[in-house]
Formats: sequence, C-alpha cells, structure tokens
Amino acid sequence: MRASAPRRKQRTTVRTGVVLLTAAAVMSTAGCFDSSDAPSRNGPSRGGKSHAEGPAWNTRPSSIASLGDSITRGFDACSVLSDCPKVSWSTGTDVNSLAQRLRSGARSWNYAKTGALMADLPGQMQAAATRKPQLVTVMIGANDACRDSVADMTPTDQFRSTFASALTRLRREVPRTQVYVASVPDLKRLWSQGRKNVLGRQIWKLGICPSMLKDSDAMDAASTERRQQVDKRVDDYNRVLKDVCGKDPLCRYDDAVHNYRFTERELSKWDWFHPSKAGQQRLAAMAYRRITSP
Repeated sequence: MRASAPRRKQRTTVRTGVVLLTAAAVMSTAGCFDSSDAPSRNGPSRGGKSHAEGPAWNTRPSSIASLGDSITRGFDACSVLSDCPKVSWSTGTDVNSLAQRLRSGARSWNYAKTGALMADLPGQMQAAATRKPQLVTVMIGANDACRDSVADMTPTDQFRSTFASALTRLRREVPRTQVYVASVPDLKRLWSQGRKNVLGRQIWKLGICPSMLKDSDAMDAASTERRQQVDKRVDDYNRVLKDVCGKDPLCRYDDAVHNYRFTERELSKWDWFHPSKAGQQRLAAMAYRRITSP
C-alpha cells in the first residue's frame, strides 16, 4: 500500500534530519565547528590549557643545567683571573643562586666555560641534554662582541644560525626541557661605569673586551664609532636571542640583564667588568623573577 503524500514527506524530513545530525557530529569531532564544549584552536582543552599556548611552563623546575661563558662561571668574583663557580648566579652554592632559590641545588650542573662563544653553545647543549634537566639556563654572546677588533665580532647571521641549531639539538634530545635565555649585558654601559675607576682602566689594558674597553679614556671620533659598533652588535645579538627563543613554546627570553645598571659594588674589584658576588646575586634574582612568573 502506498503511503499518503503527507506521510512520505514526514519520513523524508526525518531521514534528512538524521543525516544532518550525523554529519554535524562527524564535523564537530574533526574540529569543523567551534563548539564551546569541544577543544578548538582558541578554546580550552580538556586539560584547561589552550592549544595555542603550547606546553605549560613549570615555574618550579627541580633540576638545572647552566650554559654560557665566564659570567656563569663566576670569573673574577672570588679571586683575580680565575673561575669561581660556587658563586655562579645559576648554580652557585655560596650565594643565593637560582638553584638555591628554586631549591634544586642537589640537581644542578654548570657546563659554562670562560671565553665561550656562541659557537660553543651546541656542544654545551649536547652535554646538558645527557642530564635531562627540567631547566637549561643560557647566558652567552658577550665574548662574540668582545673581540680584538670590531671586524672580529661574530656576524649576526652566524650567531642566529648557531643559536637556532643549538636549541634544535636540545629539543631533539629533551623535548620537554625548559630554556631560560638571558640577554647579553650592555657592554657600553659597563665601560661607562668601570672607566670611573683608575685601577679598572689599568686592568682593562691587559686585554679584557678590547673591542669595547681598549683606550677607555679615548673620546675621539674613531673610538666613539668603535664603541657604537660594538653596542649595535650587542643589540643585534639580543634581537636574535629573543626571536629564536620566541618561536619555542618552552623558551623564555629575559631582557633584564641588558637593561640592568650594575653598580660599582656589583662589579668585580679585580676587573671592574665581570659581576662580583653581589652582581651574581642580582643576576640570580632577575632570572628567578622571570622563570617563576606565571
């Protein structure tokens, strides 16, 4: 028996509704609909975290590997022309270091090396990766600008490619390790502060950061231009650090070091350039503030 026209129309409407509901369910699962009950690119996931935010930052890492140069080795902070890692801002035990503040001193490693350039960072990253630390701190770049001459400074493009390669290497080995990147100190400001000390100016003649510090009293056009070029290169390096780090969801760049005005008390009494014990503690405080911020 044939169904009447109204009944056929009703059945067709029901079948159409089922098809549409099924399609809607599939498309919602695939993320085609921006439902408030389903994860989306902008909405919260089941874990309460946006997909756009990436992995959550741990403000209390329990292990630290420190990379970098003489600053992180505590050079000239305890005695003349020698490392003093026990007062390192990152892993030191005789100062209120970052490791001490985070209470991770029992699990911290210092792979920094006095004189290190950005070219040395990939090797330091590789060594750090073997420890599988929750946090890696990086403070490097001053030596790339502190060369015998302006012409010897590390080219910015090379600085960028090496840093990006080092970070990629770390990610390949330990994808969930967090990275804190400190800015390169303001070398020109350190020159301006340290040159006030007569003994400091004599020490600088031994060869400390000659591109910036040689002929520290000279104010002729050539000397001024030389310092300006070093200052600009440091700015370029910091832009690279910020840019490359900014592309990694588990990397935090900190411009506080470059912006900080170190006092004479916070500079080494042996070279008036590297941080003293007080300066190391100031660096630790800056890093702690950035790492533990929500």
